[in-house]
Amino acid sequence: MAAEEKSIGRKLLSFFITEETAQPANISTPTPAPTIVAEAIPPKNIDKGVMDKKFIDHFVQLLENSNLKGPDYFEFMQALKSLSGLGLSEEKQFQAAWASFKAMGGITDVQVLTNTANQYIGILDNDRQAFLKDVEAAVTQKVGGLKNELKKTEDENESIAKQIVELQRRIDENKNKINQLTDSIAEQSGKITINKSNYETTHLTFVEQIKGDIDKIVKYLK
Repeated sequence: MAAEEKSIGRKLLSFFITEETAQPANISTPTPAPTIVAEAIPPKNIDKGVMDKKFIDHFVQLLENSNLKGPDYFEFMQALKSLSGLGLSEEKQFQAAWASFKAMGGITDVQVLTNTANQYIGILDNDRQAFLKDVEAAVTQKVGGLKNELKKTEDENESIAKQIVELQRRIDENKNKINQLTDSIAEQSGKITINKSNYETTHLTFVEQIKGDIDKIVKYLK
């Protein structure tokens, strides 16, 4: 494959996205990321998934590193893509691309296309299995850790709630005790006040009685 030709991964990328023109080298503005074309519709069985550039770049790099030797599925698809603007029916486009592919590589067996396409599917599927294992490990490590923290926090809240119930019970008990003590204080204060008044009255009575007797002694016993 000539150096100026697109790599196999970039060929794959061109089937799904349209790359905008790169900025000149003397301009520091980063090259805009490739944009997804309207035809790149995610399979219907993928729930809420979208074409993600980081995964597109990952698959591009994966297929670049897994480039099969000789003309194969991607060269055929490149030839097919070049015919898209000629107004041919889909069948005619495939037939014309096949003729071009055979002339380019000297290959006459259609199974070369299906076999190599299936090889790339196998490469992608192997990567998917590895990715799903990483996802499972991440779920176990990160989500599992978060679940443990969640359980710990819930248990702590339950313990605190029990403490709150116990504290509220003690508060209620203390309120009752406070009411009882308040009543007792009022009762005892009342009794003490009455006793004090009775004492003062009795004391005054005795003092006055003695003073009266003194006055009488002084008066009558001169």
